[in-house]
Amino acid sequence: MYSGHVAGAVFARLEVPEHCIILCPNHTGRGVPLSIMPGTTWQTPLGEVAPSSELASDLLQRFPQLEEDAAAHRSEHAIEVQLPFLQVLQKNLRIVPIAAGTSDFRVLRELGEALAEVIADREESGQKILIIASSDMNHYEDDATTRVKDRKAIERVLALDARGLWEVVMREDISMCGFGPAVAMLTAARILGATHATLVRYATSGDVSGDRERVVGYAGIVVE
Repeated sequence: MYSGHVAGAVFARLEVPEHCIILCPNHTGRGVPLSIMPGTTWQTPLGEVAPSSELASDLLQRFPQLEEDAAAHRSEHAIEVQLPFLQVLQKNLRIVPIAAGTSDFRVLRELGEALAEVIADREESGQKILIIASSDMNHYEDDATTRVKDRKAIERVLALDARGLWEVVMREDISMCGFGPAVAMLTAARILGATHATLVRYATSGDVSGDRERVVGYAGIVVE
């Protein structure tokens, strides 16, 4: 109820291909630092979502620090809340789910480089792949503070600056849970030729609840 309208505004701008890589944080701390599920079917009220198994296998071979692991995903919500949007827009949806539980910039950059390499190989044969990085922005401070902090992170994303995003999150103590997935996504996007990003919508939970004392921020951004 708080973030759905932001996500919906983003997905309304997209042409969703059959194959999507969805990166999310690991909120629970369970499992391995970089978890992938190459052969698991997901289920939502809209039906089942099949895995993109060959694409996941390519990533596992290219980047051994990814490990097949269900524990990191079992109680994680950040991918499953994206799936209904994708299912509505792409009836043949197949996904590669990756949970990133590390803040190590080098590892996140290398993950992005691996994503770019595997996607480039697939795109040479005409296959389109969408990368989705799932994250909230700053958590549980007042609305004014959250908007200031979030703007600093958003500026780095709009500049396609993966290192700058990592640095500002660390320096300003921005509790953006999925900055790791965003760093990997930005790294891959730049390598694959992205030239700009657009802020589609920004909001905080206070816009819905009316409580401005303790909010969560949401930013919907498209990178092209």
